[in-house]
Amino acid sequence: MSMVQAEQTLREVLAAYDFGGSVENTSRFGEGHINDTFRADVLLVDGSRRKVIVQRISPVAFKQPYQLMENVVNVTRYLGREIEKLGGDPSRETLTVIRTRDGSSCVTDSEGGVWRAFLFVEGTVCYQSAETRSLFAASGRAFGRFQRLLRDYPAETLHETIPRFHDTENRLQNLKNAVAADPLGRAKDCQADIDFMLAREKDCSAALQAQRDGVLPLRVTHNDTKLNNVLMDEQTGEALCVIDLDTVMPGLVINDFGDSIRFGANHSAEDEPDLSKVNLDVELFEIYTAAFLEEAGDALTEAEIRYLPWGAKLMTLECGIRFLTDYLEGDSYFHISRPGQNLDRARTQCKLVADMEEHWDELNAIVAKYIPN
Repeated sequence: MSMVQAEQTLREVLAAYDFGGSVENTSRFGEGHINDTFRADVLLVDGSRRKVIVQRISPVAFKQPYQLMENVVNVTRYLGREIEKLGGDPSRETLTVIRTRDGSSCVTDSEGGVWRAFLFVEGTVCYQSAETRSLFAASGRAFGRFQRLLRDYPAETLHETIPRFHDTENRLQNLKNAVAADPLGRAKDCQADIDFMLAREKDCSAALQAQRDGVLPLRVTHNDTKLNNVLMDEQTGEALCVIDLDTVMPGLVINDFGDSIRFGANHSAEDEPDLSKVNLDVELFEIYTAAFLEEAGDALTEAEIRYLPWGAKLMTLECGIRFLTDYLEGDSYFHISRPGQNLDRARTQCKLVADMEEHWDELNAIVAKYIPN
């Protein structure tokens, strides 16, 4: 959607809401690449001001926006009640969905786009990368607390907003299909990378089989546990509110943990061509583990804690498989800015997986230290 189109539609969408006053101005907001996001400044009838976030849900990423919003409403309402019980402030510590004039959680515009609105959380800052160890630890506490607060939520009642999102077995099968079809003749240039992933076929079943066997329970999972999905308090610097709940759905807690490690426990760009610069930082792994489990505490089972290194390895392997599949199929899913970028992305993930395997005993010893007595 172009800027002009979005702003014209925005005026239509704003009319569906009663924000308690008049909208003074709107502006593009944030650095997200999925949804169209705006901030609206509202002059309330009592003379005070309020900010709200108004957002168009991406029709490409999310095919069932009303199911998605049902998840968001139910989870944020539940979080609000739990936060209140602990003496917290739900308006700052979780997202607040603003209802339309007719009481709906979202509104469909004349072009078929689906929009929603949230209260803006004042006095917060959002970081795009973990520039310090303390920031990385803060994100660990945020996602650990997210698990603790939602420990009793019936995960099976949530919709799958992206079906088979972390079905690693299916992701590997998609890679096999891409190798067999090889529409662009690229497989010959990355046979070593293909072999690396195919050699780990048994690993791709490790978590899913544990779930099927009842070893790992289904949880409410966030599924995009990067630092930039945590709002930090400007005054204290501590994590305040987990945002971007579009991919909240039933899943395994080890996947949320693992995606954070994949993203944050190394110092290289995701598409770094020089693999000598791509290394797992074991110290960062422990910093995040300690912070995550400090908050998650006894909300997790001992098996879930022991499987945390598997979460790190599988999320990294799965991501590499997806990058390589897209490369073989013609770079149609992940945006690229240069030829071979998805292949470089796949190779960084393979290097991180190899590093994790090299430090496997160490990673398992680290998580064992944090199992509650």
